[in-house]
Amino acid sequence: MSNPIDDRVLALAGLLQALAQVRRIADTGQSDMALVQGALDSVFRIDARDTEAVFGTALQLRAGLRQLREYLANGSKDEALGKLALAVLQLERRFVRSKPMLEQVNATLQRLQPDASRLGSAHADVVSALARLYADSLSTLRPRVMVQGNPHYLGQAGVVAEIRALLLAALRAAVLWRQMGGSLWDFVFARRQMAAAIDARLAG
Repeated sequence: MSNPIDDRVLALAGLLQALAQVRRIADTGQSDMALVQGALDSVFRIDARDTEAVFGTALQLRAGLRQLREYLANGSKDEALGKLALAVLQLERRFVRSKPMLEQVNATLQRLQPDASRLGSAHADVVSALARLYADSLSTLRPRVMVQGNPHYLGQAGVVAEIRALLLAALRAAVLWRQMGGSLWDFVFARRQMAAAIDARLAG
């Protein structure tokens, strides 16, 4: 039987790992393709057997786990990343309250699943389709998630598409976190347990 704190830690690590790539792309136009691939893979793992399986393995979340551990110990050194994470967690609340949007997103992901399996979830065609899905659904919710960065890169269609696809992955992690019983109170009352769960994962 899984540990709820451990499950929530993995989900938050997935959230931060996806958003760290959003920040990197927005600032530099570049990304870590292995981390992008892992984040986008998670979007299509709707019926995974457990939280870890959504992200492949916990090893693939080491960057996000380290970011979360650093935040719990010292607060966020990247203020923009913290704001982005909070914005996605707030977006999750609005998203799950809209049954039509939930159904729209789920149906579109099921339709895209064969292409993601055949081409890979980070293929340009799949990324473009995920970006369109985000633009047609989640970006209509207010207030919108605002990504700051270098205007030169944020003006490029390919960069915008990758950012939107990764925001969808971050939302997937936020929904999972909430499904595992997560709430913002975790950061008040469960910091020590979360830190211990992260340390156990990083030591493993």
